[in-house]
Amino acid sequence: MRNRKRLAGLVMPLALAIGWVAQSAGAQQNPFLGKWTLTTTSEPAAYVGWLEVTQEAGQLAARFSARGGSPNPVASIQIVNGELVFQPAAGRRGPAAEHRARIQGTKLMGSTTAADRTVEFTGARPPTWPAADANGPHTLGTPVELFDGKSMDAWDLVNPSQPWSIVDGEATNSAPGTKPAPGSNLRSKQKFQDYKIRAEYKLDDGAHSGIYWRGRYEMQVLGDAGKPVDRFSHMAVYGWIAPLVNASIPDNEWNTMEGTIVANKISVTLNGKKVHDNTALEAMTTNIVDPNELEPGPVQVVGNDGKIWYRRFTVTPILNGRR
Repeated sequence: MRNRKRLAGLVMPLALAIGWVAQSAGAQQNPFLGKWTLTTTSEPAAYVGWLEVTQEAGQLAARFSARGGSPNPVASIQIVNGELVFQPAAGRRGPAAEHRARIQGTKLMGSTTAADRTVEFTGARPPTWPAADANGPHTLGTPVELFDGKSMDAWDLVNPSQPWSIVDGEATNSAPGTKPAPGSNLRSKQKFQDYKIRAEYKLDDGAHSGIYWRGRYEMQVLGDAGKPVDRFSHMAVYGWIAPLVNASIPDNEWNTMEGTIVANKISVTLNGKKVHDNTALEAMTTNIVDPNELEPGPVQVVGNDGKIWYRRFTVTPILNGRR
C-alpha cells in the first residue's frame, strides 16, 4: 500500500510535467505566435499595422492595429494549409480587409485585400530595445529651439499648400480670419534619438493636434478638461495608452508639456501633473513618418482639426540614456 501511494505521488507530477511540455511544444510549433510589425514590401516601406497572435487551450486569438490605430481583437483567425488568415471586425464602411500570411524564414510574407485592392506586406518581430529609464539621471546636450517666435526655418511643411503663420510670436496653423485645412502638419528638419522636449501650446474650442516622438509615436493633443481618461485623451499615446490623470485645462489657455524619451520609454508631465511615468511604447501609432523604430526621427506636429497655436518647442538631446 505504501509503495502504491508513493507511485501515485510520482505519477501526478509526471503527468503535469508531460502536459506542460506538450503545451510548450505546441506553442513552439506555431511560428505565428507573438508580436509582429507589418510593413509594405514597396520602397520606401509604409506601415501596415501591428499584430499579436496568441493561443490558449488550442484556440487562436489575435489583436490587430491597422496602420497604427487602436489594437483590437480580430473577428476571425485560423491557419489553413500553413497560411495565417485573419480579418478584423467590420467597421463603419463595411467588412474589414482580409489578411493572409505565411512564414518565410523569420518573417511573415502576406497580403491584405479590401474591395479590388491588394497590398503585399512583410512582418518582422518588434525591435529589441536596450534597457532604459526615462526618469534616470541623464547627460544633456545643447538645447535645440525648433521655434523661436520669429521663424519656421526649423520645420518642413508636409503639405506646402497648407502653410503655418507666425502671429505675435506664436506659430498657428491658420492665418487670422481663415479656417485651418486638415492635415497641415509640421516635421522638424533635424532628427533626434533620445531627448527631452518642452512644448507650449493652446487650442481653439474643439481643436485637435498631436506631438510625435521621432515621428512614430503620437501624443494626443486636444481639449478634454474634466473628462475621464482613455486611450484617446489629451496626452494619451494615441490609441494605445491612457494618461495617468486628466491634466487638461480649458480651451484657449496655454498648456505646457514636458517629456522625456529614452529608447522606448517615456515620462511626461502636462501642466505640472505626471501623465506618463517611464511608460513603455509597445508599438507605433497612426500616420507615422517611417517604420524604422531604432533610428532617430523628426518631431512631428499635427494640424488636424481646428485652430492651434504653439509658442515654444525646445528639444534637448540626451547623450547617455541607454544602459
